[in-house]
Order: sequence, then structure tokens, then C-alpha cells
Amino acid sequence: MNRSISARDFNRDVSAAKRAADEAPVFITDRGEPAYVLMSIAAYRRLESPRVSLADALAMKEPVDPDLDLEFETGLIDWTPREVDLS
Repeated sequence: MNRSISARDFNRDVSAAKRAADEAPVFITDRGEPAYVLMSIAAYRRLESPRVSLADALAMKEPVDPDLDLEFETGLIDWTPREVDLS
């Protein structure tokens, strides 16, 4: 769950904001409006990591995530049209 704190509260207790940012991004507001986001470096790096499209991921020989253990059969799907009985 995202947390929101005022800039004044942030300046008073930076340590509390940092602890909260370890759990989820912390929105810092200025005059009631979100102005900044404080997040852990791990969360930031996840945002900055290169994105792989679904087509590229499916075309890869190795999984995108080495810890991901997926097995699926690749084969052709029979797309032969069938007669439809509308009676």
C-alpha cells in the first residue's frame, strides 16, 4: 500500500519515511499535491530494468528470469475452420 506524507513531516522525520519506503513507495506532498516519490533502490531498479515484449519473451531460448521455471509445448495449432450448425 502506498503511503503519503507531507513535505513538512518528511523533513521532520526522514528516517520514518525511509523505513516506509522499504515497504512501498512514499508519496511526498507539497501543499496537498503529490510532488515527489521516495522508494527503495531495489524498487527503482525494477522500474529501470529493460522491458521485454511478450513476443520477444516467447521467442527467447532461455527464460527472461533465470529463476523462472516454465515448461510448455510449442506446436502448431489446428486453425482449420469447422462447419457451424445453426439449426
